[in-house]
Amino acid sequence: MICFTCDVHNLSLNMSYMPFSDKTELQVTQLFLKLLEKYNVKATMFLTGKCFTEEWKDVAPVCNHSLVEIGGHNYFCFRPPIIHRVWNKAFNNYNGPFLYQYYDIKKTKKCIFKRTGIKITSWRNHMLRHGPNTEKILSKLKFKFCADEVNPSGSGPVRHKAGIYNFPINIIPDYDHIYHADRTEQWVKGWVNRYKYVDEFGTESYYIDQWTDIVLNQLRQKVADNITVNMIVHPITMYICDRFVNIERIIKFIGSNQNCFYSELPLEK
Repeated sequence: MICFTCDVHNLSLNMSYMPFSDKTELQVTQLFLKLLEKYNVKATMFLTGKCFTEEWKDVAPVCNHSLVEIGGHNYFCFRPPIIHRVWNKAFNNYNGPFLYQYYDIKKTKKCIFKRTGIKITSWRNHMLRHGPNTEKILSKLKFKFCADEVNPSGSGPVRHKAGIYNFPINIIPDYDHIYHADRTEQWVKGWVNRYKYVDEFGTESYYIDQWTDIVLNQLRQKVADNITVNMIVHPITMYICDRFVNIERIIKFIGSNQNCFYSELPLEK
């Protein structure tokens, strides 16, 4: 079973890659829906709360689509970052105090419900910034899934003592492993050297065609081993790289296999 997920951000977040796109993330995501339709692929999409308060006209076609399930992706997205850096340095928790994180998650859930009537049950923190209070807060707010962890050996949702399920990403992520926009070879080399950056898939970045080949090899192996897949892409990254040329190869493969929303996953109690 393959769970295909996407992260989508509001324009006012001013992400560094936006000068390289002629469309907003939500406009790009609307185009991305056509690929999902072509291969009948379901996607669980994690959207920031401000998509719903600031860009409703563009987010409505996304959240009303039959092949899309909506999840939350923060409201303030750790802005301004200086506050979170200081808190992280002092308490080893980038998310901030319990009450602040609770407020951010609750506000995201509330504004999505207000616009759509949907009670979201899946969550992914912006930048995959998981904190020590995350599971407890999500449980209190009636969430079912958290998808922050990256683990190549992950094999499906794992129940946490707080009552929610952590669902690790087990296919190499796109954003931190693809050269695109301002993430040039030189930039990535400097970033890795300066911050000693590494995730569970290493430090390497690839060009979009190379990354796609790696993803397809990993997907084929997981499917052959009957392992539940959780993968992440950013539609805007795919658009900036090559206008969806390579991601279509991946979506075509997913469409030829079993694919589901988070909410459709069988869970062990």
